[in-house]
Amino acid sequence: MSSKILAIESSCDETSASVISNGKILSNIVANQEIHSKYGGVIPELASRAHQQNIVLVTKIALEKANINKKQLNALAFTRGPGLLGPLLVGISFSKAMALSLNIPLIDVNHMQAHILAHFIDDPKPNFPFLCLTVSGGHTQIVLVKSALQMEVIGETQDDAAGEAFDKAAKLMGLPYPGGHLIDKYGQEGNPLAFKFPESAMQGLNFSFSGFKTSVLYFLRDETEKNPNFVRDNLQDLCASVQHAIVGMLLAKLKRASRETGINEIAIAGGVSANSYLRKRLQEAGEKLRWNTYIPQFEYCTDNAAMIAMAAHFKFEAGEFCGHEVGPLPRLAI
Repeated sequence: MSSKILAIESSCDETSASVISNGKILSNIVANQEIHSKYGGVIPELASRAHQQNIVLVTKIALEKANINKKQLNALAFTRGPGLLGPLLVGISFSKAMALSLNIPLIDVNHMQAHILAHFIDDPKPNFPFLCLTVSGGHTQIVLVKSALQMEVIGETQDDAAGEAFDKAAKLMGLPYPGGHLIDKYGQEGNPLAFKFPESAMQGLNFSFSGFKTSVLYFLRDETEKNPNFVRDNLQDLCASVQHAIVGMLLAKLKRASRETGINEIAIAGGVSANSYLRKRLQEAGEKLRWNTYIPQFEYCTDNAAMIAMAAHFKFEAGEFCGHEVGPLPRLAI
C-alpha cells in the first residue's frame, strides 16, 4: 500500500519535520535552539516557545523539499515520548490539528525506538535480531531488536545517561553547553591514557555514570588546588581520558551482551553515537570480535524527524494508528 507520511519531532530542543514516501526519506528539516547554551542546559519553557515559533515553517519547508502537497499525505506521525512535556505537547497538538484538518490518521512514535530504526533509512541495514546500544543525553540502553516493532531493553542506566556524563564533565572543565562534542573535538588531539578514572562496578548489563561524574569532580578539584591552570594545561588529555573511560564502560557492556545473546549484529544509535571515538572503538571491536557493525549517518544520530518518519513507516505498514485522545508520555519506555 502506497504511503506518504509527514513526521514531527519535538521531544527536546530540536524542531524537526520529515516526509517519507514508501519507506524513502524525501526531506528532513531540523531547526536548532541556540538560546539554551547561555543557561548551561535546556530550559523547557523556552524550548516550548521555540517549537511554537518554528514548527509551521519547518513543516512547510519539509513538504516543499519533498515536493509533496499536504493533501497527498496518507498519515501524520509525531513523537509521543520520552521527552520534555512542554515540547512534546507542542508537536502533538500541531500534529493532531493538521491530521484532523486533512482527515488522515495519526501515528504515535516512541522516540527511542525511532533512534534505533534510523538504521533503516540507508544501507547497510542490520539483520534481525540485532543489538543496539542507544546512547543520548537522557538515555543509555542496550536493546535487543527482534523486529521493527518488537524490542526489548536488556540493559540500561540506573542513574545518569552517558550523554549527561559527557556534558557534566565538559561543564566541570569550563567548556560551554552542550560540551559533549567539544570533548570529542579536543580529545582527538589528546592521550586517552593520560588520566585514569574509575569504571562502574554495576552488575549485569546495566550502566551507572553517577560515580564517574563524581570522580571527575573530585579529581579536577584536587588537581586545580595544586595547579590553578591544570585544566587549561591538560585540556586535550583530560578530554581524551574522560572520553576513553565513558566509551570503555559502554563497550564493555555491549561485548557482554553480545556474548550472552550470541548476537553479532551490533548497532549504535542516539546523539552520543555521533562521537568519533565511540564510532572508532566500535569498528575496532567489530573487526576483532567478527561483528557486523552498523553506525548511522551523523544527521540521523541527533534528534531528527527522519527517524520518526521511518518508525512511522513500519507502524503504517502494520496498521498501527492512534486516536486523537493520545497524549504525551515524557517517560515512555520501549
